[in-house]
Amino acid sequence: MHIDIYSDVACPWCYLGKRRLEQALERFDEDVTVRWRPFQLDPSAPTEPTPLQPALAAKFGGLDRVRPMNDQLTELGRAAGLDYRFADAQHVNTFPAHRLAWYAEREGYGIAVADGLFRAYFTEGRNVADPAVLLEVGVAAGLEREALSAFLDSEEGNAEVAAELAEAQQLGITGVPTYVLAGKYAVSGAQEPDTLLEVLDEVRRRESATTPLTTLGDTSDTQAGTCTDDSCAL
Repeated sequence: MHIDIYSDVACPWCYLGKRRLEQALERFDEDVTVRWRPFQLDPSAPTEPTPLQPALAAKFGGLDRVRPMNDQLTELGRAAGLDYRFADAQHVNTFPAHRLAWYAEREGYGIAVADGLFRAYFTEGRNVADPAVLLEVGVAAGLEREALSAFLDSEEGNAEVAAELAEAQQLGITGVPTYVLAGKYAVSGAQEPDTLLEVLDEVRRRESATTPLTTLGDTSDTQAGTCTDDSCAL
């Protein structure tokens, strides 16, 4: 089975959703390929970092409304083994981080880099638009330093990431995390591991079911030769 995860580095629910999917997959007895796909909650975010809390307060109507949300996520994250430190997080444009994730996916380190990016953003309070930070995250995940450094200094991947962001819009994805399973089934939100496991089982059941073929063409054409199990008409 193949799963595309549409996520944004700046989305705390995406970090939690990634961990919960991993927990579900630990109990799923089938090989699954997971691919990171980009989504930007705020494409107009600044390229220079600013503290996250004031940005959230401006978006949601004040710190009094932000704190309960952060507290809830902190508790949920702790239960899943994640360490959210919202007071240290920096609001910044995530396109450079998605570009690193695109490169890492190509090199076979997509999920490891995604995990490193989330940790850098939500736990370590780092600027995920800084090439030096991206280099460190990538190397820690297993990418080769010189090749990654050359990539970060280039324009490679910009067009491809932009195209994938546009594709997410075309698919009608408006919130993240969104999981697309087997290319045709979508699940939104950081669902509990038990729920995700049920979804995985249901998709497997549907995909393994035999679907009768749809016959096309003129079946009344007597000039079209056919053979059956017990006869052959020519």
